Amino acid sequence: MGTDIAKTQFDDDDFEQYHHRLNENLSAFRQLLSQPGFGQGSPSFGAELELYIIDKQAAPRPINQEIHQQMNDEQLTLELNRFNLEYNFTPIMQGAAPFSKMKMQMEAALTCLSEIAASHQARIVPIGILPTLQASDMGLNAITDVPRYHVLAKALRDKRGSDFHIHIGGLESLDLRWGDVSPEGANTSFQFHYRVNPEDFADAYNAAQLTTPLALALSANSPFFLGKKLWQETRIALFKQSIDYRLEDALQKNLPARVLFGMGWIRKDIYEMFAEGVYLFEPLMPICSDTNPFDELRSGKAPSLNELRLHQGSIWNWNRPIYDPADKGHLRIELRALPAGPTPSNMLASAALMSGLIHGLKNHISMLLPGLPFRYAEQNFYRAAKHGLNAILFWPSLRTGTLEERPVTDLLKELLPLAEQGLNDLGVGDNEVETQMSIIKGGIETRMNGAQWQINMFNKLLPKAQHSNKEQRADHDLQHERQTVLAELVELYYAQYQTGKAVHEWSEQP
Repeated sequence: MGTDIAKTQFDDDDFEQYHHRLNENLSAFRQLLSQPGFGQGSPSFGAELELYIIDKQAAPRPINQEIHQQMNDEQLTLELNRFNLEYNFTPIMQGAAPFSKMKMQMEAALTCLSEIAASHQARIVPIGILPTLQASDMGLNAITDVPRYHVLAKALRDKRGSDFHIHIGGLESLDLRWGDVSPEGANTSFQFHYRVNPEDFADAYNAAQLTTPLALALSANSPFFLGKKLWQETRIALFKQSIDYRLEDALQKNLPARVLFGMGWIRKDIYEMFAEGVYLFEPLMPICSDTNPFDELRSGKAPSLNELRLHQGSIWNWNRPIYDPADKGHLRIELRALPAGPTPSNMLASAALMSGLIHGLKNHISMLLPGLPFRYAEQNFYRAAKHGLNAILFWPSLRTGTLEERPVTDLLKELLPLAEQGLNDLGVGDNEVETQMSIIKGGIETRMNGAQWQINMFNKLLPKAQHSNKEQRADHDLQHERQTVLAELVELYYAQYQTGKAVHEWSEQP
């Protein structure tokens, strides 16, 4: 979905031709997957990081195009809203310290971006949802002025035909109707890419689905939206609802949301996920290329499959299957559930945890899945998003042969040795494993993630503000008072982020 487009108006013929090309792409993809040696390669890791631009008052600053132009770096891209950017990191190949190498990349990019932002009286901060974001910061004027985002926004709105409905019940409750997709842009993520050989894809993907709730609970960093204290990872609910165009007629309400955890465990290979996407989701941007995938196959090239990849990019699985024609063609899992922030140390430790768990569990996954029907895995995902490290998850016990409910912290502790072994088997060195897992252990032992730190600080700051203003407070001042506290919270968060320490080491003193 990050590809620039030239065409912005489509008719029935465009959609008919696009459907034909999608089915043609699927046939070529099936043929490609059957080729001996396709997609074989050493493990590699990649990442994308979405970021907020804020001003001196800790409010969103809508200048992404100015920063993008000045930085002039092809790895920096524009995001949906004008106060967000995304940086795409160079993939790291298998080695002794891949996560430390990626951390160095991340810190260098953040330093460069921060220097450019400072020249515009702005700052860069990685955080799942900016607590100071207000309704006035969103709307059609907030959407970045590039064709693909306007086409996407119009397509989603046209399919719904009415305002989007956002209802999130957490520590507090939010009920909102909104006329465009700009609330989706409130969400910023750390998206981690994990390369998988084709024959391992089903087991690796299922292992990712099984363990994503564990990493999500540990990484949660989005407790506030529009001044409300909601879920520990509010992004999960907000992203799904902010672009959900399904209405209440019988067919629509039974179709899956376009933002989804999944439809079930993968049975065989990646093909079924791409085919499922073509069957279940209408195209949003029917843009056809001039390439013929069968001609590319006959010439020995990995087919581009432009139409299929574009379509798959408009389906927001929290763990997205990726086909990439680069390097003679290969497959990846894009882990999309983790939020941006709090620091590079936290993000890369979470990436290491997921990599170790996926690799460590994939040979055992067939024994675990019969004990956990997929709907329970999906419930785990939403429980982790809502409750963070306080979540209680369903888990199959191989020891007792029963389905149990267990604290996520206990599961993390139990599975850490498996993650460490998985990293070692991937060729990661002992020192690197110890560095990354010490951060994970610190978060578990202190029960601290970015969301909990924000909530703790907010709870300390708000009574102080209320006490100092108790004589002159009126009902209409309450929202302003809370917004002032949230701005102070962001300043404290920003100061701690700049230390580079993992969040469990951050000061909790206002």
